[in-house]
Amino acid sequence: MTVALDPAAQDLLFREAHTAHTFADEPVSDEQMREVYEMVKYAPTAFNQSPLRITLVRSPEARARLVQHMSEGNRPKTSGAPLTAVLSVDLEFHERLPELLPRAPGLKDTFFAEAETREAHGTFNATLQAGYFILGIRAAGLAAGPMSGFDRDGVDKEFFGDGKQKSLLVVNIGKPGEDAYRPRSPRLPYEDVCTTL
Repeated sequence: MTVALDPAAQDLLFREAHTAHTFADEPVSDEQMREVYEMVKYAPTAFNQSPLRITLVRSPEARARLVQHMSEGNRPKTSGAPLTAVLSVDLEFHERLPELLPRAPGLKDTFFAEAETREAHGTFNATLQAGYFILGIRAAGLAAGPMSGFDRDGVDKEFFGDGKQKSLLVVNIGKPGEDAYRPRSPRLPYEDVCTTL
């Protein structure tokens, strides 16, 4: 084995980790979420863009606002999770680039001057960060239930009315509940995915 992570860590992050569909009543604290973020914020994005924004939906009122925009099958999961995160892309991420990438101070006004370019780059990099976020949740000993089944326009109007953010993913977070996991679906073998040239 040439992987630096020990087998238990590999299982926690990858092999034994599943998408959770039910959650225990145990709360997820702000401190836990801060620790997750402080760990995953170091994962790479192009030009250190860091366009991901995380909206933690905790109060019953905010949850009701979110649940109405979830697809029918995702409503019970979202209602029952101790915490739900709406992951979105900040379409004005370029405004923070001078502090995040001080060696290229003009980048925000040149390469990212056009809104279409910003949205394409921001969406790609925020999606990368969403994957890191899910791994961070697993590393914290919590389960993640990522979902794409929701009305994006509805969520954007409900939570990001100023148009500066666009939702990408909704993730339920917590300790797994009863019958939280479905059987593992197959994955493609190495030979079907990897090509050496």
